[in-house]
Amino acid sequence: MQIKNQMRLEFLSVPENEGFARVAVSAFAVQLDPTLDILADIKTAVSEAVTNAIVHGYGERKGLVAITALMREDGLLEIAVSDQGRGIADIDQAMQPFFTTQPDKERSGMGFSVMQTFMDKIQVESILGAGTTVRMEKRLKEK
Repeated sequence: MQIKNQMRLEFLSVPENEGFARVAVSAFAVQLDPTLDILADIKTAVSEAVTNAIVHGYGERKGLVAITALMREDGLLEIAVSDQGRGIADIDQAMQPFFTTQPDKERSGMGFSVMQTFMDKIQVESILGAGTTVRMEKRLKEK
C-alpha cells in the first residue's frame, strides 16, 4: 500500500467541533477528486462517528477526539475516529439499528447504521473505561 497523504486532527469533545471535523475530513478527501455524493457520504459518516464520541464516549465530561485519515495511491480513504471515553460494553449490540443507551434524550440509535450505509467498511474497537476507535474505509477511485 502506497500512502499518498495523511492527516491527524485532535479537538475537544464539544458539539461545536462536529461540523469542524466534517469539513476538515472532506477538505482532505477532495484531493482524490470524489463526486459530491461520495463527499456527502464521508461527511455524514464522520459526523456520526464524532457525535458518538462526544455524546456517548464522553457524555457530560470533556476529552479529546482524534481523527486520522490516510489516503492511499489506489484511491482508498481510511478514516479513524477515536476517543478515550467510556468505551462500549457490547459492540455487536451497539451496532444494532435503533439501539441506544440514551432513549430519554431522543437518540435514534442509528449512528453505526448510518456509518455502515455510507462507507464501504466500518470496524469498531473499544475497551471499557479506555475509549473507542471507529475505523472506516471508502473507495474514491477504482484501482
